[in-house]
Amino acid sequence: MTTHITFIGGGNMASAIIGGLLKQGMSAKQIDVVEPYTEARDKLRAQFGIAALSEPGPAVAKASLVVWAVKPQTFKEAAQQAGAHTRHALHLSVAAGIRSDSIAGWLGTERIVRAMPNTPALVGKGMTALFGRPAVSAEDRLAVEQVIATTGQSLWVDDEVQLDAVTALSGSGPAYVFFFIEAMVQAGTEMGLTREQAHQLAVGTFVGASELARASDESPEVLRQRVTSKGGTTYAAITSMEQSHMKAHFIQALQAARHRARELGDEFGA
Repeated sequence: MTTHITFIGGGNMASAIIGGLLKQGMSAKQIDVVEPYTEARDKLRAQFGIAALSEPGPAVAKASLVVWAVKPQTFKEAAQQAGAHTRHALHLSVAAGIRSDSIAGWLGTERIVRAMPNTPALVGKGMTALFGRPAVSAEDRLAVEQVIATTGQSLWVDDEVQLDAVTALSGSGPAYVFFFIEAMVQAGTEMGLTREQAHQLAVGTFVGASELARASDESPEVLRQRVTSKGGTTYAAITSMEQSHMKAHFIQALQAARHRARELGDEFGA
């Protein structure tokens, strides 16, 4: 495991990774975070026992890995503050949309890995896609994999542009699941269930169906067909969705998310 890690930004994703690292046995003395907001710094210190700094100065020079967990619109400014102290380090960015060309220019190094995680990392069930620039060595890749493994699964993509699609699919994906759970809970309450009953049924169904999809060698289409008997209740629901062109609208929504990811790179990566 990397000897010292500095997080630039101490939000939810940074907290998920920090928590995972500590559970895997990394010492709190090996981790620090740069977080400009006093309340957030105090929370990080209290929760994890790590050092929390207000700005990225010479103290970050000890980091062998720097994790960039900042908002896209603040990345450039933060990089300009820290870059002179971190050129020797491996850099892992979890900022949506910001391309590695921009990051390399700001930081003065080519050892950059971009990651697109998602919020189930908070409970160790995250799905993260990774892209490494050519200067990222096999050893660097292993170090990143060890860090990300504390939050869930990961996979590497060969082309950076694929991360925009990843952002639309899995990065934003938990919100789509929550959206459908929300709709199922509302429908359940309208049909006479309590909100607690509907919530338990909806969440349990998503968990179970996801595990079945993971464990099965059959495609989601085949698994759906096995539940959909002609003329039955599921058939009525699926037919209603098809008549509303729900799949086409959903695919269109993911395309919109990918387009926005590209816009973020254009807007804040200059």
